[in-house]
Amino acid sequence: MTRAARLSYLFIIGIFLLADLTHLATPLITVLFAYFGLRRLNFARRKWLSVLFFLVVVSATLSVFGYLIRQAVVALPKIAAETIPPMIAYAENHGIELPFSDVESLKAAIVDTMKDEFLFVGSFARTATAQIVFVLIGIVVAISLFLNPRVEKHSDKSTGPNLFTAVTDEIRTRFQLFYRSFETVMGAQILISAINTLLTAIFVLVVSLKYRTVVIGLTFLCGLLPIVGNLISNSIIVGIAFTISPRAALVALAFLVALHKFEYFLNSKIIGDRIKNPVWLTLLALIIGERLMGIPGMILAPVVLNYIKVEASRLPPPESERPLETT
Repeated sequence: MTRAARLSYLFIIGIFLLADLTHLATPLITVLFAYFGLRRLNFARRKWLSVLFFLVVVSATLSVFGYLIRQAVVALPKIAAETIPPMIAYAENHGIELPFSDVESLKAAIVDTMKDEFLFVGSFARTATAQIVFVLIGIVVAISLFLNPRVEKHSDKSTGPNLFTAVTDEIRTRFQLFYRSFETVMGAQILISAINTLLTAIFVLVVSLKYRTVVIGLTFLCGLLPIVGNLISNSIIVGIAFTISPRAALVALAFLVALHKFEYFLNSKIIGDRIKNPVWLTLLALIIGERLMGIPGMILAPVVLNYIKVEASRLPPPESERPLETT
């Protein structure tokens, strides 16, 4: 292995460590997804048209998210007003002691429970603003890479071979291989996301839950939030189901638990088959990725696993493990 290749490996390892230590996994994921979308939208082989179409798609997506958030702001107070009274009545009839007796006491209980979490993660508004800024920066970086992927703005070939150009060439190779790994598993991840959304939508329609659009939209949006995302969406679905009957709430809870377990297995199975890794190894990578970076880590875990496999397949075996030549 050349010196430039070793430096390129150290560089990409440093990128991952920096993203983990500084909690910058969001812009890294944004760059990969945005670049993936730009390449998929490159129909006419004219990059500026692809960028224009991509910006239209992103704007439309953000508009849909904004609509869902506005609907949620209106619907969530109604959902709380409709679900809390029957839950309190059911608890009183069955001798279950709740930490709240009305909407206001529920708010106080939620504040007391989440106080330490908010102290840990900081202000929600500040965190959300920072994430939006990171997403915008990631989109700009992806567009720049799509329009001009060269490391040097003006390459001077007259200087001859040198360490800088050798290292940048190796770094470009590292990132090309990593992106190909991302592209390989992304189709499977999109399929899993579509299955999850479809199954949730079918359940919501079958049991005739109220606020269908808000529930399905929030299920997707809450899936983007680390730690509390599933808790929020599951609580909303179970709470709305409780207005139908306690049995419907139990059915909803059982469905959501089974769905998340199925999704976890499906994630390992589909992605594991695509990158030819066993289920246990993909599961292990997902667990480690989630512990290190949360949801972005789970997205990157199968990508990194496939990338390691690709890079290791390109390297020769150690001298001690090479087959002996026979004379």
